[in-house]
Amino acid sequence: MSSPVVRRALLLSLICAGALGFLPCSHGAAVAPGYVTVSAARFRPSSTCSSLDPVAQRRRNGTSAVLRLTHKHGPCAPSRASSLATPSVADTLRADQRRAEYILRRVSGRGTPQLWDSKAEAATATVPANWGFNIGTLNYVVTVSLGTPGVAQTLEVDTGSDLSWVQCTPCAAPACYSQKDPLFDPAQSSSYAAVPCGGPVCGGLGIYASSCSAAQCGYVVSYGDGSKTTGVYSSDTLTLSPNDAVRGFFFGCGHAQSGFTGNDGLLGLGREEASLVEQTAGTYGGVFSYCLPTRPSTTGYLTLGGPSGAAPPGFSTTQLLSSPNAATYYVVMLTGISVGGQQLSVPSSVFAGGTVVDTGTVITRLPPTAYAALRSAFRSGMASYGYPSAPATGILDTCYNFSGYGTVTLPNVALTFSGGATVTLGADGILSFGCLAFAPSGSDGGMAILGNVQQRSFEVRIDGTSVGFKPSSC
Repeated sequence: MSSPVVRRALLLSLICAGALGFLPCSHGAAVAPGYVTVSAARFRPSSTCSSLDPVAQRRRNGTSAVLRLTHKHGPCAPSRASSLATPSVADTLRADQRRAEYILRRVSGRGTPQLWDSKAEAATATVPANWGFNIGTLNYVVTVSLGTPGVAQTLEVDTGSDLSWVQCTPCAAPACYSQKDPLFDPAQSSSYAAVPCGGPVCGGLGIYASSCSAAQCGYVVSYGDGSKTTGVYSSDTLTLSPNDAVRGFFFGCGHAQSGFTGNDGLLGLGREEASLVEQTAGTYGGVFSYCLPTRPSTTGYLTLGGPSGAAPPGFSTTQLLSSPNAATYYVVMLTGISVGGQQLSVPSSVFAGGTVVDTGTVITRLPPTAYAALRSAFRSGMASYGYPSAPATGILDTCYNFSGYGTVTLPNVALTFSGGATVTLGADGILSFGCLAFAPSGSDGGMAILGNVQQRSFEVRIDGTSVGFKPSSC
């Protein structure tokens, strides 16, 4: 027999669903254990920037470099970026699917490599991060300064890429796309230098190497969605804050791009030599963290540096693994999922391939058996509240119509990783556009992907041995 709380919730759901002739109403008075009730307004876009700026708080806590960063399309965007067109949900979901498929091909060893690419106490630098789209790939941007004198550049942040790049002059349309900031002009920077051919830096480009021209080292990066950048591999001063400058930072000076829009380039945070994390390991210890904001009207942050070794208090930590076929990616081991406080019955072998933690993938991808169990349990939990279903949206097949509801009650979803680290998702990490923000992909025993929807509001801390998650951090 069901508990009084559950019976009360079921009765209220019948009333609110109209089964007894009443209008939709709030479910806040009858929340069963393992469920959470939130305002329906949090799923609607806001036209007001309501951020309390978590970066300022981190600066007061001793973090050295702080930059005011903006959301690509939301109300916190700077004037130079606010007019960028927001892609449709359908387009961004299709791009997300292409990215996820490419990552899964690459980690399985079937991808084409060219397509996509501890100190006791380290210094610390912090850069805020903000949403790019409500939903879409490479959602989060930071603003840095490049060159001497510095030129502001708004860059998309990607833990699944290594080589950073910006658009450089000379570069006329259509070779370069339109951006809001001025193109970076190497001739105007006193600290700029093209990397020469034949040296160790050029030789270390590996899959990103291109042909040399005028004794300058060429680079090329082609991404899984078909976009591409090519130009001269270069070095210059990258300024993260007035007190934090990376001198001799290696990046791509792009003279021909395709498939990109709006922002000035990309900041690679992957695990290989060309990434910002690896280039600054001597200064920041190879430790970084980020907090992806829950909505476009709020802000988060990207931090370089911090104590190495054990994570600070408040983090649930799991072991960092490697992908033998794609060393760029940060991999952990997902071991279980619970819905509404109940552990799903999924064999551990289903998760054996590991899980890529990726800021550029939106929707978390699960092996088919795990996804089927999650979907079934989530639908069952939602059924007790009588919400009308809505049509599927692209890869999202479990959707609801919350029109007329002041609050929405959801079963909690929690992800457990090796070592017992548990990440209990907030409502913004469960639903996106009224749909369960998970999808099936690959095969049982193959790699999963932890997308950026599920990482929202957590500080995700990555060092050489572990990945930690701290809730309610931005």
